[in-house]
Amino acid sequence: MDGRDLARAVKVFGTVRGLRAARSAWRRRRTDAWGLPPRGRELARVPGTVTGAEPSPGGGTVRFARSELRVAVAAAGVVFWGWDGAGPEPSYALDGAPPRPDPRAELEPDKAGGWRIVSERVTVAVSRHGGVEIRTPGGVVLRRDLPPRWWEPACGGPARWLQRSEVPADARFFGLGGRASGPRLRDGTYRLWNTDPRGSFGPGDDPLYITMPVQLVVADAGTHLAFLDNSWEGRVTLREGEEGAGSGHDRPGTSEVRMAGGPLRCWVVVGTPARVLRGWTGLTGAPVPPPSWALGPQHARWGFGSEREVRRVVAGYRERGLPLSALHLDIDHYDGHRVFTVDAERFPDLPRLAEDLRAEGVRLVSIVDPAVKAEPGNAVYDAGAAAGAFVRDGRGREVRGEVWPGACVYPDFTDPEVRAWWGGLYEERLAQGFSGVWHDMNEPVSFAPFGDMTLPRSARHRLEGRGGDHREAHNVYGLAMARAGYEALRRLRPRERPFLFSRSGWVGMQRYGGTWSGDVATGWPGLRASLSLVLGLGLCGVPYSGPDVGGFDGSPSPELFLRWFQLGAYLPLFRTHAAIGAGRREPWEFGPQVLGHARVALLERERLRPYFVSLAHQARLTGAPYVRPLWWEAPGDRALRDCEDAFLLGDALLVAPVLERGADRRAVRLPRGLWYDTVSGRAHEGPGQVLLEAPLSRIPVLARAGSVIPVRAEGGRIELEVWAPAPGRSGGGAVVEDGSPGARPVVERYASRLVDGRVVVERVSDAGAVRLERAVRVRGGVAARPPGRTQP
Repeated sequence: MDGRDLARAVKVFGTVRGLRAARSAWRRRRTDAWGLPPRGRELARVPGTVTGAEPSPGGGTVRFARSELRVAVAAAGVVFWGWDGAGPEPSYALDGAPPRPDPRAELEPDKAGGWRIVSERVTVAVSRHGGVEIRTPGGVVLRRDLPPRWWEPACGGPARWLQRSEVPADARFFGLGGRASGPRLRDGTYRLWNTDPRGSFGPGDDPLYITMPVQLVVADAGTHLAFLDNSWEGRVTLREGEEGAGSGHDRPGTSEVRMAGGPLRCWVVVGTPARVLRGWTGLTGAPVPPPSWALGPQHARWGFGSEREVRRVVAGYRERGLPLSALHLDIDHYDGHRVFTVDAERFPDLPRLAEDLRAEGVRLVSIVDPAVKAEPGNAVYDAGAAAGAFVRDGRGREVRGEVWPGACVYPDFTDPEVRAWWGGLYEERLAQGFSGVWHDMNEPVSFAPFGDMTLPRSARHRLEGRGGDHREAHNVYGLAMARAGYEALRRLRPRERPFLFSRSGWVGMQRYGGTWSGDVATGWPGLRASLSLVLGLGLCGVPYSGPDVGGFDGSPSPELFLRWFQLGAYLPLFRTHAAIGAGRREPWEFGPQVLGHARVALLERERLRPYFVSLAHQARLTGAPYVRPLWWEAPGDRALRDCEDAFLLGDALLVAPVLERGADRRAVRLPRGLWYDTVSGRAHEGPGQVLLEAPLSRIPVLARAGSVIPVRAEGGRIELEVWAPAPGRSGGGAVVEDGSPGARPVVERYASRLVDGRVVVERVSDAGAVRLERAVRVRGGVAARPPGRTQP
């Protein structure tokens, strides 16, 4: 550390905290210098040529001169391969046992000395030098993984490795977790290391809080997802391909993955986007639906300051006729920023406050950070220290970092006993009246003036009894914390569906809840990044997410706030939030015009609440995200693949947010079919591009012809909003009402069609049509056939 580093620490964190952070960073470097010996001389290795093979169910093992490759194909067309004896387990990503191999798929000799596995949905070919090709049943190559390369320290230690891959020239890359520059990932290098970006971030910042080695690749030949199951630090370099003009040759798209250690193993899922996400969540776990109240509007602020201010804000919503489902308390409600405490002076009776708010339909949600103030007399620290629950270095000493409470220690969530101990602490949160939690600072963060704000890489972790260090545990730390919290809430309140979302996580985090954008910068670029993050995370299997509406760090203009608010109303997690000193985020603080337009957005969100509930349960059943790219049903449409400023909300709605200052119209690319403007009722035929009005009062939202959408009607009942099908076409939709936790939801399916110029709506089941019992309202300019005409 030099003088400039110290000056930056003081500037960023304040005089006292900056000095403490600098000291903490110095301790971290010293710990790593002792705990991580230099790699020294390295030996390079490649697989060599094939020497033989041993078939087994679904595939087999192909042996090479200097390595071996295990390959297996599951019945659903999911492919696994692993080098150097790497198997599917152990893995933090998988939800239970890996899928069974397809007994019909067999390893057989291929041309040029290679081997292949042919199954119903995919063909895997292994070349004589260790290349792996994923092909369609018709033989079209979706992905070609070139022979890998390892670098092994001569004195022993983890080998770093490189895997290069090629995809079709027209392919587009998506995924890699939460990327502000997405959802389509352009040429560049992306780091795999969960990171606090030191305050607010924008589209150019990378990495962020959630990184995943998950690529979703969309091409004319087909869609596939590739997951390199390795939690170590890595870098992914992507380069889109280029199609040759005339007689020129195509240049394939390329992916280069470099990992600092860990196994070289991969899962590949092929099919349509819907089939890929279904297979992906079948592998890594179904997304847990949030409780229905968590699909309503929520409000947060770092700096409410007191119970009186909380009551004032909630009363402001009620007095102005604005719906509100939840209010979130940030770290300022703690006593000295110590987790699982309450500042009794500012919040003298928190359970009573929670009870009063719940009577008004508003739930309280608490922040929970992993860092525990290392102070004797702090009950959480004393109990954790006695149980040996905190992360230690190679010498057995507690690892300490600098976070909001000061010097802190960190629970080792990769230890099942520590997860159980930590989970028991959530009983205090429930006793205080909280209905849910949001995990923050769990990358994990230790303030530093330079480098990564995290723990020493040599810090020791249990890793489910296997043992290892922070290089392997870092990216799964937030995931393991989410597991601890979710399992505790399930155990403590078995009759309530847990509500938990986490700033950091990894593959499989949807099993425990959702996430949010983190500290997105206030500004028009931050607004655009908000949409990128939600779309990208959904394609990685995490459907419940949303941004800090208005941005985290600055004071948005009335126009920016309103446009952000209008976007947030159509995203799964709809929450306003801001930092201390960043201004308020209550809609009435931006003037009467913004308040009026925000009220319209809030009421529409509440009207669509049954649709969001249905999407949440459908995500659990099918893996399909609530928010989908426009190419979701037409991945072969290249124009849609390049459209990043609009999205599908389920199957029925197309939302086109306004992402530029001063815009009152915007161009919208339509997928195939007939689409109705939900305000004017005007119909537009796709595919193609249309120019739509986007006044300050609303953003363009279109409904697919034939859609059946559950909405909230007068008195809170659910009615069906049906958009008239186009002549000669049909449509439909589904209704899933919220039920008890763990119960399989009842899915009501509906079909719509035109008969003699009138709309007929039927409820359908495996046994055929059944009596329609819900009220129907037809939109789109076509009269409805009375429900009595529906055949029982």
